[in-house]
Amino acid sequence: MALWERGAGGAAEAGEDATEEPERGLPLLPWDRFSAWLHCVCVVGFDLELGQAVEVIYPPHSKLTDKEKTNICYLSFPDSNSGCLGDTQFCFRFRRSSGRKASLCCFLDHLDRDLPVYLKSLVLISKLPYIHLFRTVLKQIAPEYFEKSEAFLEAVCSDVDRWPPPVPGEVLHLPIMGVVMKLRIPTYRDKPGTTPVVQNMHQADAQISMTLPTVHEVDLFRCFCPVFFHIQMLWELVLLGEPLVVMAPSPAESSETVLALVSCISPLKYCSDFRPYFTIHDSEFKEYTTRTQAPPSVILGVTNPFFAKTLQHWPHIIRIGDMKLPGDVPKQVKVKKLKNLKTLDSKPGVYTSYKPYLNKDEEIVKQLQKGVQQKRPTEAQSAILRRYFLELTESFIIPLERYVASLMPLQKCISPWKSPPQLRHFSQDDFMKTLEKAGPQLTSGLKGDWIGLYRHFLKSPNFDGWFRSRQKEMTQKLEALHLEALCNENLVFWSQKHTEVETVDLVLKLKNKLLQADREHLPVKTDTLKKLQTHIRDIILALPDDLQDILLKTGTA
Repeated sequence: MALWERGAGGAAEAGEDATEEPERGLPLLPWDRFSAWLHCVCVVGFDLELGQAVEVIYPPHSKLTDKEKTNICYLSFPDSNSGCLGDTQFCFRFRRSSGRKASLCCFLDHLDRDLPVYLKSLVLISKLPYIHLFRTVLKQIAPEYFEKSEAFLEAVCSDVDRWPPPVPGEVLHLPIMGVVMKLRIPTYRDKPGTTPVVQNMHQADAQISMTLPTVHEVDLFRCFCPVFFHIQMLWELVLLGEPLVVMAPSPAESSETVLALVSCISPLKYCSDFRPYFTIHDSEFKEYTTRTQAPPSVILGVTNPFFAKTLQHWPHIIRIGDMKLPGDVPKQVKVKKLKNLKTLDSKPGVYTSYKPYLNKDEEIVKQLQKGVQQKRPTEAQSAILRRYFLELTESFIIPLERYVASLMPLQKCISPWKSPPQLRHFSQDDFMKTLEKAGPQLTSGLKGDWIGLYRHFLKSPNFDGWFRSRQKEMTQKLEALHLEALCNENLVFWSQKHTEVETVDLVLKLKNKLLQADREHLPVKTDTLKKLQTHIRDIILALPDDLQDILLKTGTA
């Protein structure tokens, strides 16, 4: 479906919104609105004689390197004879040196009079992880595109270029070729499955064609159904950033399962790489399949039988069959040994020697089994599963949140005349000591080696990404508190007691503070910023005329 790719800096900025507000005050240029949602739309063609090629890129000015085009070509079609010809959708990611990009691929076969079989894929390239939204868009536009071709594609892109920006928390109406979609852009503070949806259709909403309950969530139960006896172990593996391979019969099942795995630790951000659909032609193929070093922290979704041999040294492999919700309760299967996985024809299951840290929660399994027996709707099953994962993740992360909050200096330590104080150092030993009285046992009834799970997690990319995000958030809070402390001082009186050189230095530092607050989006009240601007102007006006002219020209006071 659609997903975002890590740039040189690592994971999707953990704890941050996937979108940013457009620069305030700058006039919009042609395609600016389009670029806020999509990088481009591609059409990839394949025929038996000529192979595959990117036939169309729209808007025409969109840039893709030759390497990126090659990746898109191979990722836009099945990597094996999986029998998935026909209309299907799946998602893939590819690496870009300039940053993260997401690709949502709609693969449709199209007969041509001159060739025995001619296939085409319509691909949306985006940095946004709005899988469900882009899937809906493709359902609307793909069938007509293959009938009307490029003129229709241009009209689609023109519609997208009229969309408002994807500001987190906003409810938007998005028109696309005569259909209006109503949706809400999630924020990083939203909990899984709890995004408020405006279901009430008022008179003003009479033109709304559809309301999307989510823009980014997948059908968890459908994805985990083949292996739901092992969901708790899979949660641990994803939490710890362990190398995982999903072997599936089709790109659609591969990509949806990988996306489900990544989302199961939400609201914690998965901070390693993940490839919902990965092929033998991928430019990172050698990097991920080498045996000269340990497998990297990545989740791969594959369909080609060749991977059963190439990746047999990976420690954890999930083999899934066709995603069909069974009418009967699935039989419980034991975790299988890796040596038993020979080909992609092996039986579905989890192949690993991993021993979970936590005791198995039998209640969630019984609850899901009962749902299958009672033919509970898959949406309800997914909601149960999502709530289970949410509660498990929150029980795990709350003790860390509580300890990290204690690293924040007290507000009384913040002096307007000194640099903001530094956060105290994270001590693994000190954190472990807090678990005895304030550990996960306060919110979870699960028993097991929680200490061992935390020790392992503290070495993982997910902890590193989470802690960096919390560090940034708390550092910005300290900067904001420092600004407030400055505003509460009588700065004009201070300047009268000091030399002109010291006063000019103060003015320049205060101006830099204002620039920093705007640049880094510090959590500062608008009134505080206005008050600081007033202080700066009052200090400047108390200086000699020549200094006033110079300081007023160096920036807006």
